[in-house]
Amino acid sequence: MQAALSAALLGGNLSVWGMFAQATLTVKLVMIILVIASFWCWSIIVQRIIQYRAARREAAEFDRAFWSGEPLDGLFDQIGPDPSGPSQRIFAAGMMEWRRSHREDGGLIPGATARIDRSMDVAIAKEAERLQKGLPVLATTGSTAPFIGLFGTVIGIMNSFVEIAAQQNTNLAVVAPGIAEALLATGIGLLAAIPAVVFYNKLNADSERILGGYEAFADEFATILSRQLDS
Repeated sequence: MQAALSAALLGGNLSVWGMFAQATLTVKLVMIILVIASFWCWSIIVQRIIQYRAARREAAEFDRAFWSGEPLDGLFDQIGPDPSGPSQRIFAAGMMEWRRSHREDGGLIPGATARIDRSMDVAIAKEAERLQKGLPVLATTGSTAPFIGLFGTVIGIMNSFVEIAAQQNTNLAVVAPGIAEALLATGIGLLAAIPAVVFYNKLNADSERILGGYEAFADEFATILSRQLDS
């Protein structure tokens, strides 16, 4: 009879919504914060995946155009000084500085190579900022969400002991609601943290590879311009 009564008392508390509804205000706030952080992380993950795919596709298309044998001035005239693609922006930064380095008589202003390198480095730094936007949020969520969930766990367990003291009863029906909400807070914390850590590592590695391609292109482009300066 006692076991049936305990099961009946626990039956309404086993759903996620039931455990959330019975949780204290502090634990509810912890759960809400973790759910919001999880949705925020997933939005960043989806955005970065789409952005990285577009960046790789744009880089491949521009690389084919760059090595097609078309004159660099003609390619620059096609894309313009303010292109939309990352690789094109890096190329445009170098070409604009290249053209600014020419005097009216056709000669070159001294130090052109260094200025071209700096221009492309600045362009790459801007692209790095765009590519890595939001990644610190993933890192922060991955490192802090388990501890936020643990805070909710501690509060839930404390409430369980308070309920035991108030009712002077150690029956499972008295203890279980607080333990359940405590474990739910821990579970939500892990649910937010694990994808954030996994995708932070993946997206950070992807962004580094993309930026490495930009830097390699900038070095090759600078070498071509330097060769033209020497000739």
